[in-house]
Amino acid sequence: MTTHAALEPYVLADHPVLDMLNTRANVDGEPFEFWQADADVARWLVRLGWVDEGATPAFEEGALLATAKTLREVIRALLEARKAGEQADPAALNGFLRKAVSHPQLSWPAPGELQLVRERKLQTPEQFLSPIAEAAATLLVDADFNLIRTCEHPECVLWFYDRTKAHKRRWCSMALCGNRHKVAEFRKRKQG
Repeated sequence: MTTHAALEPYVLADHPVLDMLNTRANVDGEPFEFWQADADVARWLVRLGWVDEGATPAFEEGALLATAKTLREVIRALLEARKAGEQADPAALNGFLRKAVSHPQLSWPAPGELQLVRERKLQTPEQFLSPIAEAAATLLVDADFNLIRTCEHPECVLWFYDRTKAHKRRWCSMALCGNRHKVAEFRKRKQG
């Protein structure tokens, strides 16, 4: 039996927005919420490269957690509708996008190394999470939804973007569900 306290969210979707959806998953066959506190969200943001270690502003306790969960479920609803070929109301995601305050900034760290970087205000959890909201909007518009899938294991709810060459990926991970399927099929053959 897995101890839930030691678990980190799965990072196997081949797209960070889908990895965000996977922060709510099934563990040992039971629904499990990986985000229990602001620190869990901050750790996930660092792990996926959205922010640098220690760069999470201090928000009112619980505000980052609540905002991240809200954004995740807004994205989930839109993604599920898009995957099903249905129309959905983007108002909630647009609300997140509207709160983003950013501007381009020219950076010149060394001779010949000009860069254009985006500076963001990070005064609210919505502003802090705005890059994810923007990435979700881009995913919804630009992604090939024939390649965005959920794992075929009946107990798994994890999403992934199939970037394999043949586009035949079936499992969230061969180590997780693919192996469970192979073991179950082997047992069926042995019993039959």
